[in-house]
Amino acid sequence: MSNAAQSSTAADVQHVAQRATLGDAVDAQRGTLQAAGGRLAYYADTTATGRPLVLIHSINAAPSSYELRPLFEHYRGKRPVYSLELPGFGHSERPARRYTPELFATAINEFLEQVVDAPADLLALSLSSEFAARAALTAPARVASLTLISPTGFTERDLPSERTGQVLRRVLTLPLLGRALYALVASRPSIRHYLGRSFTATPPQALIDYAHATSHQPGAHHAPLHFLSTLLFTRKARERLYGQLTDLPVLVIADRDPYIDFAALPGFIANHPNWRSEPLAPHLGLPHWERPEATIAALDAFWASA
Repeated sequence: MSNAAQSSTAADVQHVAQRATLGDAVDAQRGTLQAAGGRLAYYADTTATGRPLVLIHSINAAPSSYELRPLFEHYRGKRPVYSLELPGFGHSERPARRYTPELFATAINEFLEQVVDAPADLLALSLSSEFAARAALTAPARVASLTLISPTGFTERDLPSERTGQVLRRVLTLPLLGRALYALVASRPSIRHYLGRSFTATPPQALIDYAHATSHQPGAHHAPLHFLSTLLFTRKARERLYGQLTDLPVLVIADRDPYIDFAALPGFIANHPNWRSEPLAPHLGLPHWERPEATIAALDAFWASA
């Protein structure tokens, strides 16, 4: 590598380590709790009564509660609504530790127990659908229903083996290599590109700006590098997680997604009567941004029947 290239990489790594100002993802009270995953942050609006709604963002290089902002803003004042920021993301603590599916599921359960303290409608996005399903299996009395938007785990393709994932994790968490790689995926052009693939039109600039800010907090690289190792995905999630949810009402909203394959979803839904699916086409993984009215109508109908 040339001296110029080395200087450029070092500058990118230093840039990621610098703190960008991170405001609130939604205009609501932000609270914290101590959990097994460290200090967790969450937003809450409990001015209304009714069954609580808990929102859980996705997992990628720059997720936060901002991803679910349209739903939080719609339901606030209509029912108690919460948005949890998982360990390693948003305003939650971001330590250098091993991040696992069990850690995220435990964080959800501790939040439901310590803060919500009532059976809740749980809504999760993308890979966090697997964590939400795991949490519901662990503590079913805390979850009244489950909504999964563009969930992972319905592909016909096999993930890399856990052994391969362990090797990837060790490589990706090498200090210089991991930070340099993260600097690339967390750059503004990269965020704009990857978010752009999730919208049929242009993604909102405010969403891009917040994703860039949250990805440039101290420790922001730790959890996403575990995500890139594939170890945050549950192998055979349909059998080990989703297929075990035989009584809980579950709604899946999925059309097309450039990062997720839903090939096994129709057959799964056909064989699980407590599950239902709504495509709400057209969208590319974020229907609550692109088709908010249709998304809200589908959610309200599901919760009314559940």
